[in-house]
Amino acid sequence: MDLNGPGPQRGHVLLIAGDVAVRRRAVQLAPSANLAALAMVPASVLLGSEMPTDTVCLDGTRDPNTVLARLRSAAAAPGPLLVYLSGRLTADRRGRRLYFALAGTTASAVRYTAVPWEWLGGELRRRPAGLTTVLLDLAADRDAWPLLQESGSLPVSPGAQVYGVVCPPGFAAGGDGTVSGYTRQWIDQLRRSPVRPSDVQLHALAAGAAGLPPGALVLPTARELGMRTGPVPQQQQQQHDHHQQHDQQQQQQQSLRPADGGPQEHPTRPVPRPDPAPDAVPGGDPAVVSDGDPRPYIHALASSGRHGEAALLARAWEEYVRGVYGGSSAQAMEWAEIRADLARMAGDFVLAARLWMGACRVRLAGPGGDGPEALAAAAGAVYCWTRLAEREAVVEVGVELVAVLRALPGLDPRYLELARARLSAWEESGLPRPART
Repeated sequence: MDLNGPGPQRGHVLLIAGDVAVRRRAVQLAPSANLAALAMVPASVLLGSEMPTDTVCLDGTRDPNTVLARLRSAAAAPGPLLVYLSGRLTADRRGRRLYFALAGTTASAVRYTAVPWEWLGGELRRRPAGLTTVLLDLAADRDAWPLLQESGSLPVSPGAQVYGVVCPPGFAAGGDGTVSGYTRQWIDQLRRSPVRPSDVQLHALAAGAAGLPPGALVLPTARELGMRTGPVPQQQQQQHDHHQQHDQQQQQQQSLRPADGGPQEHPTRPVPRPDPAPDAVPGGDPAVVSDGDPRPYIHALASSGRHGEAALLARAWEEYVRGVYGGSSAQAMEWAEIRADLARMAGDFVLAARLWMGACRVRLAGPGGDGPEALAAAAGAVYCWTRLAEREAVVEVGVELVAVLRALPGLDPRYLELARARLSAWEESGLPRPART
């Protein structure tokens, strides 16, 4: 079928459940449960399109050629296409190739009982850019994980938008036949949002709230996001410009000057970053705002004590903007500072101080490094440092902080002197003392 030729446009959704991922008799990933949950979502919502859509579900398939035939048929669809795969990634130990394991895949016959991963990209490569989305919720076994660590990615097709996660061996992504965290969060975000978020927003929210283990491969990686091109939507850019202008006005009012009556041990607590009030659903659970700005939602999570979820979401968004705009961009700095303030709200003053110092270093290295933004970041770092109560943490963070303060051209020298004196006192002390309240 000619994808660019005349004829009625139809969308296509292909949902594929592969082999269960099991580790020591415990279910890590239950693809059938994922497939059943996703199949309950209307195809128009999954695809983000109101055009007529065909949906095909493959569950329990044992023949790789059956999967290939379905992939080929889906790739020939003239309209938008969503391909979802959930299951176990394995590898051919001899040929070092990745495979998508099926229900009958065995370690001794991977090449004959599983789907070669390159088949997916091979069938999708001829489709026009912008019409194909691949959604992955996978767990790698002990044979596949080293290959993923070497490559740092999981290539599909240059013309496809790929979102998903690959969990390492030994992690219980779902367990006991339940829906895995990533797929469940993707579905929850689709259901709870009054306006369907974009796929990249869905991915960032789902990956941030899924409870992924350390080292999990999140796709797209920051490097892959950086390779994408395209203008920022006008509404999103206007919102960002408005927030950035508001933040700059707030930051210009902040300084590291001591309070009236002489220098103090620590500066005034930094003014919290302004965030609009979040929308809410019955029961007080914050909902994603309709304009696509995740900051009110994240702020509401932290304010309600759900600090882990807020931190994960903010980290996911920071990775996204770093890949799109660059690590030293204003957008990336904004998210780094949001993460710092979230850590402060959670009482993790070591992490908060380090994040504030990191933001300060990047601002110092960029244009206008002596501006109020760098001073405000340093103020946040100093405040969080003074909240530390353990000697080892005070000294370790304090050494870094003094180096940062020395590099600030517009800093009142009295603050550097006070920081040095406090650090020296703690270095010479053998016992911790209570934090300032």
